[in-house]
Amino acid sequence: MAKIILTLRLWRREVRPTIALALPIVAGMLSQMLMGLADTIMVGRVGVVPLAAASFVNAVGHLPLVFGLGLLSCIAVLTSQAYGARKPAEAGETLRHGLVLSAGVGLLAMLSLFALHPFLDRLGQTPEVVAAARNYLLIFGVSLLPALVAHGCKQFSDALKHPWGPTFVMLGGVGLNVFLNWLLIYGNWGLPALGLEGAGWATLIARTVMVLVLMVYVLRAPALRVFHPPRWWAAFQGEHFRRMLHVGGPVGGQHFFEVSAFTLAAVMMGWIGAEAIAAHQIAINCAAMTFMSALGLGAAACIRVGHAYGAGQFRRTRRIGFSTVTMAAALMGMFGLLFAFAGKPIAALFITAPDVVTLTAQLLIVAAVFQVADGVQVTAISALRGLSDVRVPAVI
Repeated sequence: MAKIILTLRLWRREVRPTIALALPIVAGMLSQMLMGLADTIMVGRVGVVPLAAASFVNAVGHLPLVFGLGLLSCIAVLTSQAYGARKPAEAGETLRHGLVLSAGVGLLAMLSLFALHPFLDRLGQTPEVVAAARNYLLIFGVSLLPALVAHGCKQFSDALKHPWGPTFVMLGGVGLNVFLNWLLIYGNWGLPALGLEGAGWATLIARTVMVLVLMVYVLRAPALRVFHPPRWWAAFQGEHFRRMLHVGGPVGGQHFFEVSAFTLAAVMMGWIGAEAIAAHQIAINCAAMTFMSALGLGAAACIRVGHAYGAGQFRRTRRIGFSTVTMAAALMGMFGLLFAFAGKPIAALFITAPDVVTLTAQLLIVAAVFQVADGVQVTAISALRGLSDVRVPAVI
């Protein structure tokens, strides 16, 4: 009995530091989602077709984005392991190579959407939705470059137990995006009303400001300077890039295939009609918001497992991982109940069309069913990532 009580105390001891690290990470991840959510709400006031076009672009555009986010998780993994092993120079090399990798991945993500642009009408959407989506796709594509470089900066700072600075920057970016939406979508303060394209420009400007501020923070913050590389302009090492891709590549693939299922569903909704894809976008935005909470807990587990693993504290890795999985299951269970019993009020926050509200509420019941499973799998995968164990989870 005494042994059980001691074990429970040891597990409980890991809960508070995980939550303390997870809160700013969740806030930062939610800020990324809040940009899309703000666009969805504010574009939804313009009409069903612009909302359907935004949903279509967000669906296909998030494939390269989430692949990049997954691949760049290697920055947090390798930095946290270097931190635990007390090797600041190694963390600095991860930052130096990680910034180059972030820019390269962002450029590829942008070019992938440019390449898709001529073929939008081949995906079975209605002509009015395709026409509304064309320019928005290009602007959204450009915004992926600053978004992924900003994410790389945040991964480095999070892994060194300094998550609040980047979080405040990203939350400020959300506020800037909402303000610019108000100006550019609706044409306030004498500006032209650009509708959906205005939302795209607002997101691009906000993400550009965010990456500039985050770069300054990572390069100038006194707490992070000790982890800077000894020489910024030394020759880059292929071995370091290979190590990063070895860790991040399977994670990016896992994210890509997971999100591609939702993307295909969104495209198929467009085959039904604008109302269906609009309802799907609202429901999936809500599910993505709750998923970010579990993903943030998982990111905290990844970093803390990486610290313990780097320090050779192997028993703690189990306690950190399994305690976080338990917390995620409880949290996502509460979100599932909210979706099941408050679907219509949630849908009404986005759009007033009665048919879309009713359909959204039905889809939120489906989302309620998979909340706990989604939370458990993402925190378990993230905890394993802290051990650089990425291949088998990606295959699963």
